[in-house]
Amino acid sequence: MSSSRVERHLDRTTLAVCALAGLALVVRLVGLGDRPLHWDEARVGYWSLRYLETGYFSYRPIAGGPLVYILSRWSLALFGPTDFALRLPVAVFGGVLPLAALLFRGRLRDSETVAFAAILAASPLLVYYGRFARGDVFAIGFTLVALGFALRLVDGAGRENAYGLAAAVALAIGSSGLGVVALVCLGIAALLVADHAALVSSVRPIAMQLGTLSARLEDAVTPAARSVLVFAACYIFMFAPRAGETDAAGIDSPGTILTAIDVAIFESVRRFVGVRIVHRGPDGTHELLPYLADTVGLVALAALPILVLAAGTFLIDRYTAGGPREIVSIGTYWVGASVVFVPMFTEVSAPWLGVYLVVPLAIPAAVGLAALVRWGRTAIETQDVSRSALALLLAVALVAQAGAVTASDVYGSSDRDNQLAHYAQPTDDFADFRDNFSSWVTPGDGQPDVLYYGQSMYVSENSTAFPPVPEAWGERLPLDWYVAREDAESISATTPTQVRDLDSVPPVVIAPASARGELSPMLDGYAATEYQTALWGRSVVVFVEN
Repeated sequence: MSSSRVERHLDRTTLAVCALAGLALVVRLVGLGDRPLHWDEARVGYWSLRYLETGYFSYRPIAGGPLVYILSRWSLALFGPTDFALRLPVAVFGGVLPLAALLFRGRLRDSETVAFAAILAASPLLVYYGRFARGDVFAIGFTLVALGFALRLVDGAGRENAYGLAAAVALAIGSSGLGVVALVCLGIAALLVADHAALVSSVRPIAMQLGTLSARLEDAVTPAARSVLVFAACYIFMFAPRAGETDAAGIDSPGTILTAIDVAIFESVRRFVGVRIVHRGPDGTHELLPYLADTVGLVALAALPILVLAAGTFLIDRYTAGGPREIVSIGTYWVGASVVFVPMFTEVSAPWLGVYLVVPLAIPAAVGLAALVRWGRTAIETQDVSRSALALLLAVALVAQAGAVTASDVYGSSDRDNQLAHYAQPTDDFADFRDNFSSWVTPGDGQPDVLYYGQSMYVSENSTAFPPVPEAWGERLPLDWYVAREDAESISATTPTQVRDLDSVPPVVIAPASARGELSPMLDGYAATEYQTALWGRSVVVFVEN
């Protein structure tokens, strides 16, 4: 094949991947703000809004990685405090993630590269949580990008890939605490592949190979040093505190830059280890097998075609002549490590953990999908009716299953039958509160706009600006995000006497549904509506002054 034909062929692959990324972006942006915010999203939104208002920010491991707050603050500043704007950074990143497939062209055929991009674009789990304001898609996505740059670096594609690798690793760490786990799982997979290559593929002792690698590293001291600087710059940018209007140390305050850098480099690690490791047990620990079963079960239901393709590809690749391919092995070992360590180190068993399995599964699944397409094309070209029919049947089954999950769960109703939705996702009727709240209050008139009633919802109103916060604040979510974005002032009361003693009751009163009978006699002229702020078992009553 001539060089011009090769270039045209490669260009078609690039165009196909770009087209898939464009489609993925559209799929994630359509109706992005329709679904009410999950509690975790509301936390991100509330603290991002406070960050926008005050300019103050400090990394707190309990609140997740800093990257999502930094990006959310920019998005809220540009587009206003809406559900759409809050989710936009994750949606954009999830939409362009299929472009990462281009980093693997040295290890994948062109058809496999396109298949890889297609899976990243259309997997229901990646679509759902690519429309969700958490850092998980960032964490696993940047880990995948880090793998792509690492393979290109190993394959001699250019030392500049070391800079991309360094930035991707830093961004994965800054995305979520589970980003560290994802990187460790990838490292375990890489070690297993390297060990297999040393034992099987090479006749040289491993010590000789390490010596060769050491010699190569000596010739790359300058790029390595630059890579460390890239990593440090990205890491400090995310983890350094911002002083804003406070007297605290911040990287945005000229007099405290060095202190802020020290906090970013050392204090962030101490906080992470303290919260995620040292002080986890025993209350922060959990049984492994139930969490593992939940995660694997979800992937089996929501990403069955990917799971089947990946498993079949691994077995065929491993036990047939010419195998195994390193790229298939590293993806499979990455999945194996993630199955154990992601459920182990997470704090809650939730559907978003599935993205940490689907992305590495996509690597061997892409190889299998491309092989299936080639097999079907050959059958058609040779007019093999039975094989053509079988290939068509398999293709329809794969597309139909993914399409059905997407239609029912990604864009379907938020209810307890939605297998992708977490318990803390409000049901669809909560959209009525979100859409009408602004018409119920008049912020800025000097009077409180919202009264939270009940001991379970009581918090000091100045105690929630940044984490850690009182546990009772969780009972207000996601309501408090919608209250805060309207700049509405709220107060609390825990007894009927405190309500009666108010000079005037605010126009909106929010309480657990069980307090409806207690409050109704005191709120004459108020209309009461109950909302589910979770998929089940968490009703609140909202009294609105007529």
